[in-house]
Amino acid sequence: MARTKADIIDAIHMKLGCSKAKSAELVESILEIIKQTLANGEDVLISGFGKFCVKNKEERKGRNPQTGEDMMLGSRRVVTFKCSGVLRDRVNRR
Repeated sequence: MARTKADIIDAIHMKLGCSKAKSAELVESILEIIKQTLANGEDVLISGFGKFCVKNKEERKGRNPQTGEDMMLGSRRVVTFKCSGVLRDRVNRR
């Protein structure tokens, strides 16, 4: 089961002992900083966790799966994530 933003807020509330409102504000602020940085085309590196990167995808030929018709897919930016070695080791430790 996936952990939700509300779960993260509750965990911060319990761990730090601050109010839920303050925990929610903290989580929202961090996520907003990450979103704004990525929207500006910059990468976000969180040591011990991983790196969020913005990649440019060029225009390419695609196909409509319903009709089989060829079409051109426009260029776009996508966000990728590469986890750090520390996180990878922790996930694989079981």
